[in-house]
Amino acid sequence: MSNIAEIQQELVAEFELFDDWMSRYEHVIDLGKQLPEFPEQWRTEENRIHGCQSQVWLNMQMQDDKLHIDGISDAAIVSGLIAIVLRVYSDQKPQDILNAKPDFIADIGFTDHLSPTRSNGLHSMLRAIYQRAGKFI
Repeated sequence: MSNIAEIQQELVAEFELFDDWMSRYEHVIDLGKQLPEFPEQWRTEENRIHGCQSQVWLNMQMQDDKLHIDGISDAAIVSGLIAIVLRVYSDQKPQDILNAKPDFIADIGFTDHLSPTRSNGLHSMLRAIYQRAGKFI
């Protein structure tokens, strides 16, 4: 598996292939459609991410020495953001997660092109992942 910095660089390069933000949003939505099934029993209050306008759940558990993350949302673009976040952080060691800065957000252009509510939701997801990773150090 690639390290977090490499994955972020791959994501930035992937998004640079699109000429405009409409195409980038379509790509985000397509990524969200590829999320694996999220079992109903994981849709608990403990797994719900607060601070998101839409409903978001992240199920996080240690597998071997890595944090495995599954997620789902009831909104298409947010599901795509979850897919991106999972690509960066899922199946990484907790210390590596804590050491990584989420540079991909600005490098892709999400800082300037996400609505404030989606941006807040993205940061709420990241905060939850960092908090959970910190519990396993």
